[in-house]
Amino acid sequence: MVHYIIVITLLALGLAPHCLSSKTVGGGYLYPQFYDHSCPKAQEIVRNVVAKAVAGEPRMAASLLRLHFHDCFVKGCDASILLDSSGSIISEKRSNPNRNSARGFEVIDEIKAVMEKECPHTVSCADIMALAARDSTVLTGGPSWEVPLGRRDARGASLSGSNNNIPAPNNTFQTILTKFKLQGLDIVDLVALSGSHTIGNSRCTSFRQRLYNQSGNGQPDNTLDQSYASQLRRNCPRSGGDQNLFFLDFVSPIKFDNSYFKNLLANKGLLNSDQVLFTKNGESRELVKTYAYNQELFFQQFAKSMIKMGNISPLTGYRGEIRQNCRKINA
Repeated sequence: MVHYIIVITLLALGLAPHCLSSKTVGGGYLYPQFYDHSCPKAQEIVRNVVAKAVAGEPRMAASLLRLHFHDCFVKGCDASILLDSSGSIISEKRSNPNRNSARGFEVIDEIKAVMEKECPHTVSCADIMALAARDSTVLTGGPSWEVPLGRRDARGASLSGSNNNIPAPNNTFQTILTKFKLQGLDIVDLVALSGSHTIGNSRCTSFRQRLYNQSGNGQPDNTLDQSYASQLRRNCPRSGGDQNLFFLDFVSPIKFDNSYFKNLLANKGLLNSDQVLFTKNGESRELVKTYAYNQELFFQQFAKSMIKMGNISPLTGYRGEIRQNCRKINA
C-alpha cells in the first residue's frame, strides 16, 4: 500500500518510478503514463488522426516514421524539424536530407490542433511525433510498443546538424555506423531501424549513381541485381526525373514486414545505404540474414531500437517548452 501511494505521489509530481520509466541518452526520464492524468485522450487523438491520414495515403506512414528519425538525429527528439524559418531560426526543412523530401507536417499540425482543443498547452510536438511513428508502424502491420513520453519542444533548430548528422543514401557503411554511434545507437539498432525501409518511397536522385556510375568509373553498382537495375533505369534516367518515386521494398511496399531484408539477400536493396548492410560488414550481414529468416525477431528488435532512438537527448523538466503551434516557438 505504501509503495502504491509513493508511486501515485511520484506520478503526481511528474516523476516516474524506475520500473515504468526509460532513462534517456542525455539524462531525464520519459515514461508512457506521462499524460494519463493531464491528457488521458492524447494517445487516442494521435492514433485517430494518423489512421485517417494513412487510410487516405498509405505512404504517409513511412513519412511520419522518417520525420521522427530525422528529428531525433538532430539535437535529440525535440521537434526541431517542425520549425519553419523565422527570426533567428533557419529551418531544418531546408537541409539536404529534408528538402523536397521530408513530409507529413500537415498531419502533425492536425493532431496538434485537436490536442490543443482537448488539453491546451499540455502535449508536446516531440511526443506527438514519437506516437505518430509508433502508430504508423502498427497501422501498416508492424510491431507495437509503449512509447515513453514527457519530451518537450526545442526553441531552436540546427540546419548544420540536419545536414551533417542524418545518414545519407550514398554514405559508406562506416560513415552510417559512426552517425548512429554518435547518437548512442549501435550496429543492431542500425540494421533493425533500416528495416523501416520495408515501407515508403525513395526518389531517383537518391540511388541514381548505383544505376550508372557507382564508383566514378561509369559502371553500375555490381552489388545490385542486374534485372532489378534495368527495371529501375526505365523510370530513373541518367539525367532528369530526379523526383520520380520508387518503392524501397518492391515486394510489399505498404506492408510493414521483413521482406526488406529478404530483398537485401537477393541484392535488391534500393539504396546504397540499404545494400551495404549485407555487403560491407560481417556482423550486419548476419543480422540481415537473421531478420530475413525471422520476422518476429526483427519486430522485437525494431520496437526496442525505436524506444532507444526516441530517448535521444530529450528536453525534460523545465527545459524547452510545449509549443502551441508545432511550426513556431511560443511568443
